[in-house]
Amino acid sequence: AAALVPPRYVALSGAMLYVVGLGLGDEKDITVNGLEAVKKCKRVYLEAYTSILGVPKERLEAIYGREVVVADREFVEQGIDGMLNEALTMDVAFLVVGDAFAATTHSDLVLRAKGLGCKVKHIYNASIMNAIAGCGLQLYRFGQAVSVVFFTETWRPDSFYDRVKENADLGLHTLLLLDIRVKEPSVEALCRGKKEYEPPRFMSCATCARQMLEIEALRGEGVYGPESVCVAVARMGQEDESIKTCTLKEMCNIDMGGPLHSMVLVGETHPLENDMMAMHRAAEHDFLPEDQVPNQYLSDM
Repeated sequence: AAALVPPRYVALSGAMLYVVGLGLGDEKDITVNGLEAVKKCKRVYLEAYTSILGVPKERLEAIYGREVVVADREFVEQGIDGMLNEALTMDVAFLVVGDAFAATTHSDLVLRAKGLGCKVKHIYNASIMNAIAGCGLQLYRFGQAVSVVFFTETWRPDSFYDRVKENADLGLHTLLLLDIRVKEPSVEALCRGKKEYEPPRFMSCATCARQMLEIEALRGEGVYGPESVCVAVARMGQEDESIKTCTLKEMCNIDMGGPLHSMVLVGETHPLENDMMAMHRAAEHDFLPEDQVPNQYLSDM
């Protein structure tokens, strides 16, 4: 077991770090408790590394009455200590799209804050981990969630396959969380020691399906195949939320529109789940012709 380390400093009375989930939609999805906390904070940061919100930060500032500082990957990895030091002397809000603890990054943040002596309060909200039930599949029938990252010419990680197999052996659904690449340094920039970044990229369900079939062809264990049933979801919680059911082969050409996308590989189903999936069955116009499907592999970006 990890040793308990006493805090290095003690926060001033009343100073608090609020870790606030924003929900999945827009500036209105924050809870009443979350909004009240934000309004009394002197500093407000928006984490923009593990997910993105469907509206610009100016919409948040208008409803919160506070300046919102975007905390990108570089900030979270290198500049977070400044925010934590602020939280020792004043109220600070750290806003996270969805729910803060759906990503392990934020557990590490809380541990570091506690280690410094900050007082921390969590304010929870909806995330893809529970909103996925909106597709009609029952949450208690899900197994381990897995992450799928972009392939490159030299790197095709397949660790997700083993987790999917474990779920499939138990008849459970698998939620696939698709890669988000925001403010990632390019290899060329890293070699030159410069701060240059790749354009933002968000994996589509079509790319995920193609990568999954590629790994199945390599591994050959029959965990899933072209006729396996899948559910694609896009922009959950937003006005233009989209949910489509089809086979994995069909998913390779699905057009789900803009980010963010997630996907479910369906396990054994209850009749009610079957009815819900039938309601979301993708229509012919939801698919792109083969020659129009954008290639989103990292090597082609």
